[in-house]
Formats: sequence, structure tokens, C-alpha cells
Amino acid sequence: MTQLGRLHSLIDTVQLPENLPYTQVSTWELQFLYLVGRHHLTGRDRIVELGSGGGGSTYVLALGLHENPLFDEEEGRLHAYDFFRVGKGTFASEKFFTSGTRPEGENSFLQDFRGRLEPFLPFLEIHAGDLWKTSDPDDRTPIEFLHVDIAKTARVFRCVAERFLPRLQPGSVVLHQDFAGPRLPWLHWSTGALLPYIEIVGRPVRSTLVFEVTAPIPEDVLKAIAEDTFTLDEKLRLISDVQERIDRDHTDGIPFRSVLELAKAYAAHHAGEHGRAWSIARPLRSDAYLSRTRADHFEQLRKAYEADRASGGGSWLHRLVSRVRNR
Repeated sequence: MTQLGRLHSLIDTVQLPENLPYTQVSTWELQFLYLVGRHHLTGRDRIVELGSGGGGSTYVLALGLHENPLFDEEEGRLHAYDFFRVGKGTFASEKFFTSGTRPEGENSFLQDFRGRLEPFLPFLEIHAGDLWKTSDPDDRTPIEFLHVDIAKTARVFRCVAERFLPRLQPGSVVLHQDFAGPRLPWLHWSTGALLPYIEIVGRPVRSTLVFEVTAPIPEDVLKAIAEDTFTLDEKLRLISDVQERIDRDHTDGIPFRSVLELAKAYAAHHAGEHGRAWSIARPLRSDAYLSRTRADHFEQLRKAYEADRASGGGSWLHRLVSRVRNR
């Protein structure tokens, strides 16, 4: 077991501070973030959090770094990226405001975030705004740690893939916080493409998949991920490869093989193959976890399939493009 893997056994021993900033990340994930900061990171390379939200995850990671004797607060930096505002496309909650609701005429909770993270501001660099604008396309500084909680859309994931994944090197640690989200299949097939160069560390920590880079990632693999050049059949195979590596999370609450099967349906859905998407999803309705937690997913896929049938399967041009893309 790797040093990082040993942290799993310590999760339940961590006592987090009371009154942490509001976060949509589970207690287990917060405990693990603290452990990574406290016992694993050094700060020699970049420590990056993509999707800091209200600051709960940032706070516990920063606290771990603060208590880590190897982390030099004069030299090391924790980089926090987020829109830091509510509104369409941000996936942010009004609970990220200190008051719990958005003040009249205000949509930015950046100052609230700064206030919550005040003890750690000397080593915290905040990047507020659209990730495409706040990240540097020419930055090739190696990344020691990458927490990804921002890739809610294919557009944002492409930015992550173009500007952050190429900076990973052997020893780099990645946490995908949304790995239990079937609607984000790019997280799953891209992980499948990376499997020859990474080690999945233990079982997922609730919805977070943890992996460590073990070999240099070839440029052609990174380019294929960033440019989304895999066919649908290739993506489904890559997701199957990940299914062979993980089953349930460390609490036994999330059946990841079922979740990833539904992610395959969404890979087909995003490719415009709604009949294929529904054929994958329909049998999964009998899965107890998915039927309880993802009923809206099934409804979305069913409606897309029925709309596609009603329109005769889409325009001839759309069908042609789909066939060519997914051969």
C-alpha cells in the first residue's frame, strides 16, 4: 500500500473544526482532504483546487497544510479557482454567502470566501472568474496536487484537460470529487484513458476518486482527452476498464459499477445517440441505489429518447455526423 493509501485508515480519526464554511462536500471527503494536506503534500510544486465554492474544502486542505511541518508557508501556495459568484452556469449555491442567502443586488461571494479563509490568506492565491480566463495557457509548472470539483460541463473539463492535466507528473495526486456523477462521463472515460499511467488509491472516498500518477503521461493521450477524439465505442470501453478497478466507495454506500454503467448512457446521450443511451439506462432502473438517487437522470434520458424517436431520429445530417464520429 502506498503512503497515500494509508490515509484511508485514518479518515475516521480526524476531528474537523466546528462551524466550517458551508460546503457540498461530505465529511469523509473533508477529512481526507485534511489528511492529504497534513501528511502527504510538501508544497514544492503547485497545489491546486478547482472549484473551491464556499470554502469548506479549501479550509480543511489549508488547515492540513498549516499543520504540516514540511509545508513552507513562505514559499508554498494553495491555488483556489472558482467563479465565486452565483448565477447561470456557475453551479454555486446561495448558501455560499455568509448570510446563507444572496444579498440584494449581489452575486459574488468572494469577500465571504476571503473572510472565511482569513487565517490562511498568506499562502492562498485566489483565482476568481471563468477558468478559461483565470488559468494561464502557458503555465507548465508541475502540479503536486489537483482537486477537481469544477468539471460540471464538457467545456470546463476541456480547460482542465488542456491546462492542468499536462502538468501532472509521477507522484502527482488527483482527486475527482464528482466521480459519482453519471452526467459527467468525461471524468470516467478520461480516467480510463489514464489507467496505464496512474494508480487508483484505495476505494473512492464517498464520491471522490483518488489516484496517483505513476508514469509520465504521453502527449498523445493528453491531447486525445483534451480534444475529445475518442469514439463513443472507445469511451464505453474506457469506462468499462474503470469499472474493473472500483466497486463501492469506502462507506459501501455508492455502487460505482452501477454509477459508471449509467455514465455510459450519458456518454451516448452527449454523443447524440439517444436510443443507445436509453438501451443502456433502461435496465438500470431496477438498481436500488440508482432508482432512489438518480430518478431524474432516467427521466432525462427517457425524454431525450422519445423526442428523438418522434423526430425520426434527428436530421439526416445529425445522424451522419453521429455515425462518422462514433465509428
